[in-house]
Formats: sequence, C-alpha cells, structure tokens
Amino acid sequence: MSGTDVLAADAVGLNLAEVAAAARRRLDPVHWDFFAGGAGNERTLRANEAAFARRWLRPRVLRAAGERDLRLSLFGSPVSMPVLIAPTAFHRLAHPEGEVATARAAADAGTVMVVSMAATRPVEEIAAAGGPLWFQLYPHADLEFTATVVRRAVAAGCRALVVTVDSPVFGRRERDLRHGFVDLPPGLVCENMRDADGRVRPIEMNAGVGWELIGALRGLTSLPILLKGVLHPADARLAVEHGVDGVLVSNHGGRQLDGALATLDALPGVVAAVDGRVPVLVDGGLRRGTDVLVALALGATAVLLGRPVLWGLAVGGAAGVRHVLDLVRADLDRALALVGVARPGDLDADLVTTGAPG
Repeated sequence: MSGTDVLAADAVGLNLAEVAAAARRRLDPVHWDFFAGGAGNERTLRANEAAFARRWLRPRVLRAAGERDLRLSLFGSPVSMPVLIAPTAFHRLAHPEGEVATARAAADAGTVMVVSMAATRPVEEIAAAGGPLWFQLYPHADLEFTATVVRRAVAAGCRALVVTVDSPVFGRRERDLRHGFVDLPPGLVCENMRDADGRVRPIEMNAGVGWELIGALRGLTSLPILLKGVLHPADARLAVEHGVDGVLVSNHGGRQLDGALATLDALPGVVAAVDGRVPVLVDGGLRRGTDVLVALALGATAVLLGRPVLWGLAVGGAAGVRHVLDLVRADLDRALALVGVARPGDLDADLVTTGAPG
C-alpha cells in the first residue's frame, strides 16, 4: 500500500468506534445491518462488548519490561501480533475488492486471515495476496462436496482448517428479515461454495453432524483443525480428546443463539478445560487493545477481529483494514507497557479484576 493510502486511512478515525461510524455512513443500510446485526434481541451481541467493560486492569510497576515483542507462531505461521482476522462473509458488500483487499492488509500487517467459506472472492485469488491464510468450513452433509472445498483450500496454500460448529441451523436475524435480505445481490456469489462442476452450492447448516466429523476431516486433510464456536468446558475437553489442534471460543458474534454466554465470560472455563494441551483463541466484542490484553491475560493464545475489519474495509479497502489492525496493535503495545509486561505470553490473570474498582 502506498503512503497516500495509509494517510487516507489515518483520517478515518482515532479508534474503532470512529471507524465504525465512518463505515455506517458509507454502507447501504441493508448491508450495514447485515454486518452489524445479531440474532433475536441481540442480547449476546451486546454482551460480548459488555463483558470487557466489566473487567478492569490491575497493573504492575517497576517491572523493567523494556521494548515489547508482540510476535508469536501459530500452527507454523509466524505472526506479528496475537491479533488475527476472523472469518466473515460477503466482503464485497463492503468494498469492490472484497476479501482480496482484506488479505492484502493482513499480509502487510504480518498476521493471519481466516478465509470464510462464504467469501465473495475465490480462495485462490485471496491467497495471491501472499499472507498466511486459514480456511473456515461449515460442516456439509455432502462429504464429497466438503472434500472438494477442502482440497481447494489446501491447494491454495491455507495452513489450517477452522470448522464452525455453532451453527446446526441458521440463527434468526431480524434485521435481515426486516429488510428482506436473504441472498446476495446479482453478480455476487459465495465463490468458495462451488462444487467440482463449478456450480455454486447454498450455504448449508447441518444439524445432523456429531463428533465423527473430526475423523472425517482427518481423512481429508493433514492440516491443523480448530473448532470455532466452543463455549462449554465439556465440549472443549471433548474437542481435545477427539484430537483437534485448537479451540476457538466464539458465539458467532451473537448471530446464532441469542442469550448465549459472552465469549470473554466463557473463556476462563474453556482455558481450564483445555489445560494447555492446545491453543485457545477467542473472538467477539474486542474493540480496543486493552480488550486484547484482557483476553490474553485470561488465557487466550490470540484473538480474532471480525466486524472492525469489515468497517475498515468499507471506509478504505486494504488501507482501511490495515488502519484497523495498526490501531489495535499500537493500543495493545501501549497497554502492555502500562501493565508492566513485555510479551503477551507473560500476561497473567492476576492483572485482571471483575467489577467496578474500589
């Protein structure tokens, strides 16, 4: 990206709330509601952010932390910070370049983009941006179609498979129903839903899938497998017992089961159940670098950003996404210094307290 692009993105906002406001002004209201909305009364959507507002930091002083180092490695992918891009659908509703622009920003920022199965650009084109990619998969009843999708992702160079397991049926999203938004506009399709004949299949929710899914996927690929949508500690333990490589604490951004636990509230229980055997990641409601710090202190290996990335994409394409990532990176770096820690791996739950201070 050019210096001009970066400067244009810098004018968008000083924080993610300002980027969101700029995105709302630019987007079609129907598309804004698709990106912004949640299921039912949107209790869980609000709870994801509110969970961070209940946490307060208890910093340490005189720790000689020095320069901070945000780098880590995840499943063979070195990343510049513990902030990844979550899988979200339909990026071309936000910007004509869609997921390709998002991928360029991720590559430039040195982090992983998780490509959605519902992407509006093909995984092959997204991979051409050059950064590390993981691929998100909805379990499909047709195993041969699933195999076709997985083979494409592997051939494109994706380094992990992120399997969404919180969607046996579609959540009821009343904003979309009110608008009658039930399909993509003409000219846009879910490019990664093409079968071996090139026909675009519909996104399918599979209420019949069980833990045998892991074995079936192991028969298709040797890629690391992460389960996305785990909130219950018992499921986290079962995931490890079935040989998954990572767990992603997620409630689908509040878009599936309204009233589901906020992801930050679910995180400690999942971390305890996993007991260090596989990485635990988390998404949902992160809006500041201090939110990232809290999640890491409570045991997350890394976090994923969803809606903020779409906001940046809407206002500035690749440069807008990079601006969002840079805001979070700088905020996290500053927060680490202020709590007296040099590396995210050195964070501890003792730095976080719940409830109003005093």
